[in-house]
Amino acid sequence: MNENFVPATIPPDNRAVPSLWFLFHKFDLLVFLDEQGQAALPRVVSPAALDLGDFRVVGQQYFGYLQNKTRLHCYAGELVPEQGDPNLPDGLALMHLRRLYGRFDEAMLWLAGRAVQLVDWDRTHQFCGRCGTPTHTAPNERVKQCPHCGHTSYPRLSPAVIVQVTREGKNGREILLARNKRNQLPMYSVLAGFVEPGETLETCVRREIREEVNLEVKNIRYFGSQPWPFPNSLMVAFTAEYASGDIVLEEAELVDAQWFRADNLPLYPPPMSIAHRLIEDFRQAESMAVNANS
Repeated sequence: MNENFVPATIPPDNRAVPSLWFLFHKFDLLVFLDEQGQAALPRVVSPAALDLGDFRVVGQQYFGYLQNKTRLHCYAGELVPEQGDPNLPDGLALMHLRRLYGRFDEAMLWLAGRAVQLVDWDRTHQFCGRCGTPTHTAPNERVKQCPHCGHTSYPRLSPAVIVQVTREGKNGREILLARNKRNQLPMYSVLAGFVEPGETLETCVRREIREEVNLEVKNIRYFGSQPWPFPNSLMVAFTAEYASGDIVLEEAELVDAQWFRADNLPLYPPPMSIAHRLIEDFRQAESMAVNANS
């Protein structure tokens, strides 16, 4: 996250200063790529200053600024192809945010995550979901309004829980990790799922663990949260302890689920995710316990 970022909806009076532009074609971000494969954002007064090849920019949105010694304003927008098979000039590329990890400043990557959600919201809410009338964006608030029936639509946010479940095994503390069918890599992670209408977060934790692996948990505690723009989730992380049950997979979603010791962890998600933080929290706690007892 970027602690120097200040969200805002009203653009600055002076538009004649270079700003950061987060321009997306679908969910791919426009970046400059250097010879080493490192990525950088366009920093221009307007996208009109860029050679965008077969693309044009629509749906421009101001969404805040970076406050250091001076303000660096941030804009988002959508790239629309002028023809069916568009091209970009050399040096520019469209890259999914996941592929930019390690090529891009991490704080800037999370700003891009904010921007892509705003672009997607603007793209999918051009018309009222109640009566079909074209909407307009309120001048001082992030909301789409219908001039005919008054219906309002805010940027969508889908809350989900993600849970570190641990137990005391025969040979020490263990963490529950599972492999999802959608993941092509042999990667394991903690369990997660979306919150349903009418649920508390804690109820969702219990339901998801029960549905996916047939286990009951106790001592549910808040751990942290992370916006996850793939496409619009808010991941709310918890820790919990095993209470009862034997693992029975929900085979529609999972390939495998097992208990792992800290010294025998499988491949797990990279540092950009809160899943990584949950697993690292377990690993580091076990490492400290071993050192304290040695």
